Amino acid sequence: MKSYLLLIIGMAIVTYLPRLVPLMALTNRKVNKKVEDFLSLIPYTSLSILIARGILTSNDEMILASIVGIGAAGIISYIKGNLVLSVLSGILLSFIVLNITI
Repeated sequence: MKSYLLLIIGMAIVTYLPRLVPLMALTNRKVNKKVEDFLSLIPYTSLSILIARGILTSNDEMILASIVGIGAAGIISYIKGNLVLSVLSGILLSFIVLNITI
């Protein structure tokens, strides 16, 4: 039991350090505008990678729901520019398409 606790504490430290070190290093420093613009795109890039992987690995019965979901998320993201709203709309439309009985 004690070794599991040490393992969990070690994993927590290793997970938290990459977040803490840049925060401490960049506190009270002005970041270049290009770097700031690049870092602002990371959430959208990460989401795009996850969605593309999900579509490429979806089975035949989920392909239509995946395409509808990514389409809805892309349109909402383009119109509104809201990441949370686009993700929720994509999930909702995918759920609706999966549960429609023809």
